Amino acid sequence: MIPLGKTKFTTELQVRPDDIDLFRHVHSSKYLDYVLAARFDQMERCYGMSMQTFLDRGLGWVVKVSHLEYKRALGIAEKFHVTTWIEDVRGSDVEVRFDITKADTNKTACTGWCVFTLISLTSTRPEPIPDDVLAKYAV
Repeated sequence: MIPLGKTKFTTELQVRPDDIDLFRHVHSSKYLDYVLAARFDQMERCYGMSMQTFLDRGLGWVVKVSHLEYKRALGIAEKFHVTTWIEDVRGSDVEVRFDITKADTNKTACTGWCVFTLISLTSTRPEPIPDDVLAKYAV
């Protein structure tokens, strides 16, 4: 197994009006969307393997587990950073940790982790993570 460098990558996003709930802050369901948007960006920009690269190989990533801890609310039009890193790789699974912080104060809004499973798009069954992917994710 290739040792993981656990390099952290950051994507800046902004709260959209349709992210806001009746309590005038971001609805809890949107935070996972933010993590997925950041990972989509970082896969191409930071790891050099876009989601399209996986699709072209007949592979895809699905969320197996997600754990989110909310610390403070994000509000409308607020800018924030989503920082992610690969904590562990186990067979077909990649554990990704994340922190979502307010851009203006750097205070944590949400923290947590997800386990993503690599699957074959044909069979929808888990696939071993290819060595070239492991090498790129080891940064």
